[in-house]
Amino acid sequence: MPIPHSDGDDHRAWLTALRTPGLGPGGLRQWLDRADGDIHAALAQLRRHGATLDPAALAWLERPDEARLAQDLAWLAEPGHRLLRCTEVDFPPQLEHIPQPPAVLFVVGDASLLLHPQVAIIGARAASASGMAHARAFARTLAEAGFAITSGMADGIDGAAHDAALDAGAKTLAVIGTGPDRVYPRKHHALARRLAEHGALVSEFPPGTPARADHFPRRNRIISGLALGVLVVEAGLRSGSLITARLAAEQGREVFALPGSIHNPLARGCHRLIRDGARLVESAAEIVELLAPAARSLGLELAARLDAEAVGAVVTTTDADPDYRQLMSALGHEPATMDELVQRTALSAAALSSMLLMLELDGRVERRPGNAYQALPLPMRA
Repeated sequence: MPIPHSDGDDHRAWLTALRTPGLGPGGLRQWLDRADGDIHAALAQLRRHGATLDPAALAWLERPDEARLAQDLAWLAEPGHRLLRCTEVDFPPQLEHIPQPPAVLFVVGDASLLLHPQVAIIGARAASASGMAHARAFARTLAEAGFAITSGMADGIDGAAHDAALDAGAKTLAVIGTGPDRVYPRKHHALARRLAEHGALVSEFPPGTPARADHFPRRNRIISGLALGVLVVEAGLRSGSLITARLAAEQGREVFALPGSIHNPLARGCHRLIRDGARLVESAAEIVELLAPAARSLGLELAARLDAEAVGAVVTTTDADPDYRQLMSALGHEPATMDELVQRTALSAAALSSMLLMLELDGRVERRPGNAYQALPLPMRA
């Protein structure tokens, strides 16, 4: 029988593994697989059989920096901070199907947003005025259709997409290339605060990690991996957005690009993507129509996983499930926030996110500004 451990013990073990020099998410996942997902057993095996590890890794495992781990644990103890581990039921399943999936995600804000169907909106940092306007308009319309808006909190298109979703009271999350306690670029401190309060900041890098050039291509695979589709609004021929688009295509995601003037250098990257097979789009409605089946499939996968492991039963219809009936009763006749629904039902936010997504797809629930949900009347029967 496995030895029970406290959350603090588990967090310390995970942080020790994450900070092991040279191990990386792929190596950590391999050792976890050998230990049947038990991080304590994985660490024990690393210490006993990690002869192939770098000497610095072995030295760290024998004598980890206790001050550094204490700082990490103090960060995790703050409200709204979470270490989301790949062994947990609400780790986003869409990331399990990408090359080099992360082992953990540090989250500031609402971790349940990671389970929502997402569209990534990316593009040039030095975007044009029309590009910024397009990013805002597409973000707003896609958010109104029920998609969370995902981007990287960079200047230009990223920031415009986040701002538009936040202004609409919609779901948005930023995958960043620093530790979760850092803001890059620095000018986005206000945006980072808004995301922490009303959305989510997500990073695979532990607290204290500074911005480095090689971190941003790594975070791009998570942006594209979380999303059902990636929209490139503007991009030059050397833009990092083209890397994200390539990763998205390799991950089997839809890639969308906005066409522009042949005289605009920031349209050339989009035109190249279109020549290489990306879908030319002129309205957000086209994206909604193309991604609706994928959103439905993700909802079914989440419902099966969360109902089986977190709620305790897989059902074939929402009406037959007492938890769904309880949720509909808790919704009442006025909009209710996620926090209110957690209190009224005693179900976890992860389980409720999956259930609400299914009800949205069934036309039974409508999402409202401020992360609130409104029950819709049943259609009249003929």
